[in-house]
Amino acid sequence: MVDGRLSLNQKTTDRIGVAEAVSVCADAGLGWIGLWRDPVATFGLRESADAVMASGLRVSSLCRGGFFPADNEEQFEANIADNLEALQEAVTLGTDVVVLVCGGIAGGDLDRSRRQVVEGLARIVPRASELGVRLAIEPLHPVFAADRSVVVTMAQALDIAEEHPPEVVGVVVDTFHLWWDPEIWAQIRRAGSRIFSYQVCDYLDPLPDILLGRGMMGDGVIEFRRFTEAVVAAGYEGPIEVEIFNDEIWGRDASEVVAEMIERFDRLVI
Repeated sequence: MVDGRLSLNQKTTDRIGVAEAVSVCADAGLGWIGLWRDPVATFGLRESADAVMASGLRVSSLCRGGFFPADNEEQFEANIADNLEALQEAVTLGTDVVVLVCGGIAGGDLDRSRRQVVEGLARIVPRASELGVRLAIEPLHPVFAADRSVVVTMAQALDIAEEHPPEVVGVVVDTFHLWWDPEIWAQIRRAGSRIFSYQVCDYLDPLPDILLGRGMMGDGVIEFRRFTEAVVAAGYEGPIEVEIFNDEIWGRDASEVVAEMIERFDRLVI
């Protein structure tokens, strides 16, 4: 029987659409799926929500909001508007978690970009609170600071989150991005109830590609069970998403990938 916490993040089967991903999950006995906004838009927001509901699945998270930093005020306001749209999309899809990948450096100014993340988040918190949507800041590995996230450690993410109510703003624990951090165990304890999402995949050695080199659990260096024990001890009881960016895995049959994911999850993660 499949563990009730296991969720397929849609990115793990990136080359199939929402309908097929939902079908694969349901056929495999999963209870959750994590969705991405682009494929949802391609299939249709209402259509995606209906497909999930008809399958009996639940949506563990919607990715992604964030990307706040901008070169000018007009673009910054457009980024805010896009995040507000993401909140409403989450409500339609039946999830209360929007993952925030905060955005890379804009205009060559790291400090300003980080201030824009703080300001942008503060701008969308009131609407998130109204809608009952939780904002999960995802710190990314520092190698992504230039183009994807100027928030690169759990401590930094929590410093930002703690300016807001704990029921509205929290963090994502993603093993790929955080396995290296010597402070991570203390920071997970600090996060406590602010852990809104837990994502797993492996860090391959050597890393074949910065973006697309993530591996299936067990193919790299990460101590997954230690992470799981830490987030559970901190109070996290939610779904555990497997999120893998890997071109080779994307090229395989999705049902085979999910079957392997289930086996590795049971053996290595829980």
